[in-house]
Amino acid sequence: MMSTQPCFIDSNVWLYRLMVDPNSNQTDEIRKRALAINLIDNSEAFVSTQVINEVCSVLYRKAAFNDEQIKRVIQSFYNRATEVKLNQEILENACNLRTQYSFSFWDGLIVSSALSTSATTLYSEDMQDGLFVEKKLTIINPFK
Repeated sequence: MMSTQPCFIDSNVWLYRLMVDPNSNQTDEIRKRALAINLIDNSEAFVSTQVINEVCSVLYRKAAFNDEQIKRVIQSFYNRATEVKLNQEILENACNLRTQYSFSFWDGLIVSSALSTSATTLYSEDMQDGLFVEKKLTIINPFK
């Protein structure tokens, strides 16, 4: 599953890399964590400010990360991926994508952010696997 192509990585993939869910099947959790680590470590990854915020919020709330740990996570994002900052064009395109593809508000922003990069793949567990968006971007569930 290695990706040498540029790709956009959604928050759920980062979370599998960074935390273990105590309520999930341990074997499945270990498999997903290994896949997430491999994908992130072997990709030319893009990530949006939104994804960084979501991951930090979940780690703070659900995994009890403290501020020092959150700072290390933030540093890790900037060391491993290229940040996509939201701007007017991305926000407006997200509205169009939500109308055209029936994305949620937040998923529309993720897809619009991914489309603003050179990525041809968006890795996400939460969106429609195999969906081809705007003749440019394929959404792939890396855990399927």
